[in-house]
Amino acid sequence: MRGLWIDEKTFIKFTDERTSLTEELATRKGAIDFYSLGMYLPNPDPVLKKQGKDITVYKELLADAHVGGCITSRKAGVLSLEWSIDRGRAKSRQAKLIEKVFQNLNLEKIMSEILDATLFGYSVLEVIWEKLGGYILPKAIVGKPQEWFLFSIENELRLRTKDNFEGIPLPEKKFLLVQHEATYQNPYGFPLLSRCFWPVTFKKGGLKFWVMFTEKYGMPFLIGKHPRGTSKEETDRLADLLEAMIQDAIAVIPDDSSVEIKEASGKGSSADIYRQLIEYCDTQISIAILGQNLTTEVKGGSYAAAQAHMQVRKDIIEADKKLVEKTLNQLIRWIAELNFGGTEFPVFSMWEQEDVDKALAERDKILVDAGVRFTKKYFQKAYGFEDEDIEACEVPQQPQQFAEVEKQDSPFPDQQAIDDAIDAITPEELQAQMEGVLKPIIDLINESKDYNTVMEKLINTYPDMDTKAIEDMLARAIFVSELWGRLNAES
Repeated sequence: MRGLWIDEKTFIKFTDERTSLTEELATRKGAIDFYSLGMYLPNPDPVLKKQGKDITVYKELLADAHVGGCITSRKAGVLSLEWSIDRGRAKSRQAKLIEKVFQNLNLEKIMSEILDATLFGYSVLEVIWEKLGGYILPKAIVGKPQEWFLFSIENELRLRTKDNFEGIPLPEKKFLLVQHEATYQNPYGFPLLSRCFWPVTFKKGGLKFWVMFTEKYGMPFLIGKHPRGTSKEETDRLADLLEAMIQDAIAVIPDDSSVEIKEASGKGSSADIYRQLIEYCDTQISIAILGQNLTTEVKGGSYAAAQAHMQVRKDIIEADKKLVEKTLNQLIRWIAELNFGGTEFPVFSMWEQEDVDKALAERDKILVDAGVRFTKKYFQKAYGFEDEDIEACEVPQQPQQFAEVEKQDSPFPDQQAIDDAIDAITPEELQAQMEGVLKPIIDLINESKDYNTVMEKLINTYPDMDTKAIEDMLARAIFVSELWGRLNAES
C-alpha cells in the first residue's frame, strides 16, 4: 500500500498511485472554474474585464491632477528616505563593489518605477548587464511597460512579442518582477488605480456638466422684444444680434425693438451639487492611494485625527519601502551569485535619516559625556558617513563664553592664578597656614552643611567683625582648603 507515515500511529494512504505529498494537486489545468483558449492567464482585474481593455486604461488616469498629486506624495515618502548597503557578514570587497554599482545607477528613477507596482499591480524592470574588468555588473535598469508582459497558467512571467502573442519564457537574472498584493489566483497583483477608475470617470462627467451649467447660468439672459407681426427674417436677425452681444456687448437693433437683461437667480444650490460630487470623488481618490485624505485635503479636524492620518501615511511608506528593499536585494543577490558565489550577501536598507540620527546622537552624547570615545569607523557605520566626510580630531574645547560664565560663578575668579599659586606654595608653608588661625575656620566649614550655616556660625564666633571681613576670611579659608586638597591628591 502506497502512502506516508506521519508518526507511529498516523499513516496517510495515497488513493491515486500518481499522487504524492510533494506534488501540487490543485492547479488551473484541472480547475472547473478556469477557462483559457491559450497558454497564458488573462488579467482577472474586474475593471479591465468589464471595460474589455488592457492595463493602459489605468495610465490614462494619471492625467487627472488629483491622482497625479496623490501619487507624487506617496512616492516622495519613500524617495526621501536614506539608504545604505549593510555589509553584515559579507566580505568587504563585495559590499564596496555593490555600493559603487548602486551609486552609478539612477537609483531614484529605479525606485519610482518599482513603486509603479502599487499603482498597476505589478511592474517589470529589465537589467542590462555588462562585463567590467573581471566582473559582470548591471549597466542600467530600465522599467518596461506592463502591457508587454503576461503570466502563464503556471504564474510564470512571459514577454509578449509580435511573433508570439502568448508570450515567450524569460531568461534568468534578466527581469526584476515587482508585485503588489499578488496571489496565486491573481499574479498580476492588485492595482490601486482600479479603485480610482470610477471616481475619476464620475469626476470628469461632473466637471463637464458643471462647465455646461456655468455657461448656461453664469451669464445673464438677453431677451429681445419686437412688435407683433415681425417677419421671421427680422426675428432671426435680432436673435443673431443678441448672440453677438454676448461676446461683444454691442448690438444695433431697430428703434421699435427692445432688449431686456434678466439675471439667473436661485441657481447657487444647483451649482453646489457638482462641486460636492467632484470633492467626493477627490476624497475617494485620496483614500485609495494614500489610505487617508487629511494630508491632501486640509479642511480642519482635531489634532488626534491629524496624527492618526499621519500614522496611516507612515505605515504605507513602510510597506512601499519594503517593496523597494526586496527588489533591490534581489538584484544584489544576482550580482553576488554572478561574481562571488556563496550565501552571504550585503543587504540594501532604507530609513528615515532624522529619526535615526536623533536617537543615535542622544545615545552617543550620553556615552561621550561618560568618557567614551568613538572611532571614525563607528561614525561611518552608524551614520552612513563616507571616508571623505569626516576626519579624526580632538574633542573640541569648551567655548570661551561658557568658560567665562564658570569663572564668574566660581569663588576663585582667576583659575590660572590659582594654578600658579598651587605650584608656588610648598606643603610646609601650607601646613603652617593650616595650623594658624585658619584651621578652626576650616574645621567649622567641614562640620557645616551649606554656606548659610557657615556664615551664621562665623558671625556668632566673631561678633565684633563686620560681614565683609567674615566673607573675606571665609573665602581665604576655602581657598587654602582647596589648595590643601589638591596638594594631597598630587602627592
